[in-house]
Amino acid sequence: MSHEVTSAPAPYEPGKSLQEQYFPALPCFGCGPANERGLRLRSHVGDDGLVRARFLPWPEHDNGLGFLNGGIICTVLDCHSAAAVTHAAFGNGWTPLGDALLPYVTAGLDVRYLRPAPLTEEVTLVAEMTEVSEPQLTARVWLEWDGKPRAEATAVWRRWRPRA
Repeated sequence: MSHEVTSAPAPYEPGKSLQEQYFPALPCFGCGPANERGLRLRSHVGDDGLVRARFLPWPEHDNGLGFLNGGIICTVLDCHSAAAVTHAAFGNGWTPLGDALLPYVTAGLDVRYLRPAPLTEEVTLVAEMTEVSEPQLTARVWLEWDGKPRAEATAVWRRWRPRA
């Protein structure tokens, strides 16, 4: 059964990103604070309940045409949704099981590329929860620049149950 989505499912420490609070040892390329060579997204909950992060692409993220590569866009959408999902999960008491670093893993990511995203300008990532239940959480996440969405995705996350 789904729970009502709240604007702030769990309190967190101001100034600290959701990634730093919930999974500081995660080595994920996109969102892991422990990966010094990764993108190291830093997501925060806004007063409106939306989760936001800023991302400045690297020159290596060029798609060959001078815009942000679609694979990198997909990565940051997935990893930014992880912050929103983990925040909602912890807010409902659904912490990682066993020795898992995360309570949920990506089960699906449906990405739509709407218009080119800049390679040399900072973009904003935004996420909102659309379904919250213990077996599955779903987030709507998008990348925007210059007041327009450049890509959007529906991210489906399922409960991670580590095998012994």
